[in-house]
Amino acid sequence: MSYLMTRVKCCSPVNQMHKVTGTLFKAHILKNILGINEQQFQISYTSSQLSSEKANSYNYVIVGAGSAGCVLANRLTEDPLNTVLLLEAGPKDTLLGSKRLMWKIHMPAALTYNLCDEKYNWYYHTTSQKHMDNRIMYWPRGRVWGGSSSLNAMVYIRGHAEDYNRWSREGAIGWDYEHCLPYFKKAQTHELGPDQYRGGNGPLYVSRGKTNHPLHHAFLEATQQAGYPFTDDMNGYQQEGFGWMDMTVHQGQRWSTASAYLRPAISRPNLSVAVKTLVTKILFQGTKSIGVEYVKNGQRKKAFASKEVILSGGAINSPQLLMLSGIGNADDLKKLGIPVVCHLPGVGQNLQDHLEVYVQQKCIKPITLYNAQKPVNMVRIGLEWLWKFTGEGATAHLESGGFIRSEPGVPHPDIQFHFLPSQVIDHGRVASTMEAYQVHVGPMRSTSVGWLKLKSTDPNDHPIIEPNYLSRERDIWEFRQCVKLTREIFAQKAFEKFCGPEIQPGNHVQSDKEIDAFIRQKADSAYHPSCTCKMGQLSDSTAVVDPQTKVIGVENLRVVDASIMPSVVSGNLNAPTIMIAEKAADIIKGLPSLQEKNVPVYKPKTLETQR
Repeated sequence: MSYLMTRVKCCSPVNQMHKVTGTLFKAHILKNILGINEQQFQISYTSSQLSSEKANSYNYVIVGAGSAGCVLANRLTEDPLNTVLLLEAGPKDTLLGSKRLMWKIHMPAALTYNLCDEKYNWYYHTTSQKHMDNRIMYWPRGRVWGGSSSLNAMVYIRGHAEDYNRWSREGAIGWDYEHCLPYFKKAQTHELGPDQYRGGNGPLYVSRGKTNHPLHHAFLEATQQAGYPFTDDMNGYQQEGFGWMDMTVHQGQRWSTASAYLRPAISRPNLSVAVKTLVTKILFQGTKSIGVEYVKNGQRKKAFASKEVILSGGAINSPQLLMLSGIGNADDLKKLGIPVVCHLPGVGQNLQDHLEVYVQQKCIKPITLYNAQKPVNMVRIGLEWLWKFTGEGATAHLESGGFIRSEPGVPHPDIQFHFLPSQVIDHGRVASTMEAYQVHVGPMRSTSVGWLKLKSTDPNDHPIIEPNYLSRERDIWEFRQCVKLTREIFAQKAFEKFCGPEIQPGNHVQSDKEIDAFIRQKADSAYHPSCTCKMGQLSDSTAVVDPQTKVIGVENLRVVDASIMPSVVSGNLNAPTIMIAEKAADIIKGLPSLQEKNVPVYKPKTLETQR
């Protein structure tokens, strides 16, 4: 019998009757021995229960100290009258208060260590993907202060303005670009200074790469030779084109939401934070959320929220916890014996992600990161970073990239590139074998949509994750374009002095059929799961939260994380998730939304051509 089912059994009326009978029997003995009258005892017993509950009561309980949860913890405790409890399943991101002792998290170049380590990572896997040669796909997700912002590649990309206008059309009223841009800016301090698109006074520091690597320059020159524009800010006026990427790196260190938001707030007396704490269930009185049940050090405990419980566990954990608590598809919940609190069939549905593939080229000059990955050089790089936070350890090396349209008629970019002067094999779990460079390339708005469901009632069991990759013909065609357009860029004159044989897919892969087979064998998740608690209108039977982030059909419960996106944005998800939390914090505080009207956004002169 699973853990949660055991708990449900323990709380059954029969067992409660035994507990009550035992308590009354003990009360009777105490009353006779101590001469306490019945009324005095009842008052004492009730007040001790209330004081215990009060000690564990807060205005807000936030589940998950990740990219969204850290933002909310900071913003909600700006008001000293708000008490907040932040619960995180993983550990802190420091050791003895030191970032250096947790260098695997804070050194930007060390990012693959934690992508491959269960210590700070939920280490999810999907079902066997029938459209991808039955491969089981690996999905790392952060389980540590900062969540996936402590594991990711630190790429700061907002998506396109039209993504947010689409959200509004899909039912997320008030989440269009003019209402979202101010929150991107509020969060950010960009090292190049504020402008119409960039922030200059936020806690999230954003910078550009400092390596000046010749292969990054060659890549950007090659993209222009291929006919694409250079954009000086793909998060600003013009996403379309290629340029230098923004990164959440500050003074040579990863700048996660734990660094940006949680640490500055941790000393506030109205913020309590617990680590290594697994929330197993949301507590309800009828349909009103009143708190959570959690396990810490093997003990089951409860925390109560007088205002709201806020789920910020991410696109997997938030729907999982809702379903464990009786919110989801009633038929599925009943099959597992979970009492239904609210029938919301959209919970866990609408799962969207970005797939990408690596196109790799051998480099005939010894200038890639291959030598840096040799043990003696890794020690030298590590020591420099530990001493000064500088050198090759102070960047994730994904310093250039871009966005293009896959074909004429596409209104805004639907393919993304990250360029890396190195070779990555199997999520970085296998060491590079040669001097090489690569692009990570993939479609941004795939039409394949999946789902996740509970495997059991045990909160420790990972849910069944079915992304349904490449189930639509359009997605297969877009990936084909990704490979063909990348090859065209790598064939430009700028790469002539560096370009050796193609490693992957390889020169033997030429026909559409061969490219499709390569994609099925080699494409992998870009780690952008989203949309499983979709935001929408009450009239939408698939919506889980309303545009105020409140869970539909219950009270005092919100979800604030990447799961509430109505559809996946055209880019990486960390910056949009932080924006969502900044905007939600104002909603929770009852403040009017920030708004910036008529901010110009680039549109191609014609859609008759692809570039």
